Amino acid sequence: MSALPQADPRARTWPKQGSPRIEGLLFDLDGTLLHTAPDIARALNAALAESGLAALPADHVARLIGRGAPMLVQRAYAALGVAGDSTAAQAATLERFFAHYDELASAPVEGAPPSASRTVAFDGVVEGLRGLSALGLRMGVVTNKQHRFAVALLQRLGLYAHFQVVVGGDTCKQRKPDPEPLLYGCSKLGLSPAHVLMVGDSLNDVQAARAAAMPVICVPYGYNEGQDPRELPCDHLIASIAELPALLEAAAAKPRS
Repeated sequence: MSALPQADPRARTWPKQGSPRIEGLLFDLDGTLLHTAPDIARALNAALAESGLAALPADHVARLIGRGAPMLVQRAYAALGVAGDSTAAQAATLERFFAHYDELASAPVEGAPPSASRTVAFDGVVEGLRGLSALGLRMGVVTNKQHRFAVALLQRLGLYAHFQVVVGGDTCKQRKPDPEPLLYGCSKLGLSPAHVLMVGDSLNDVQAARAAAMPVICVPYGYNEGQDPRELPCDHLIASIAELPALLEAAAAKPRS
């Protein structure tokens, strides 16, 4: 990956004195841990073509990401000026998207053909997760992506072993920004939400964390439905996941009220 955007120097300071000790973390996936937009665009455009619709530029697709695949297809139809098309047509496009994306998410890394997945971890993710695991922190992923795709990508990129739980967009009744997936993730980690840090790149992550009474840190890259993540009303901004181990070590050393 190329150099990541810097965090806004006006970022809030976290943690404040007396903040609960952090014992676990929940991560968003798309735009936070993994750069998935190129593959999402390829799968979406293949599905749109099979539905007789035009392709969308990859950078436009990146702005549509958020709130899960059904919303992605709905937004794509709106962008193409066919928002009034039938629900059945969108459902068919969604199923074709899943079929194409399944091929990309499950593709092996070694010996993969040029058409294989282009999803990669953002700079600093591998180092950051290793450091957090070394600190003994429990970790999970909470994404609006289908569970099977999230697991397949984490396994393919060698990151799955860092996580005790993966919550997908089809795991709970509600998706982010509803707090239900975050609260479910905390329960699976065996931790109180106040002791779990949410790390994301979008307003969906911030709103879900606030509703779950969890602290939330954001990265300045990512998708955020086309808005600048550096403007998010989170507790703190970090330039990359690699900063988290030192930040949490420093937070643990602060006096508690």
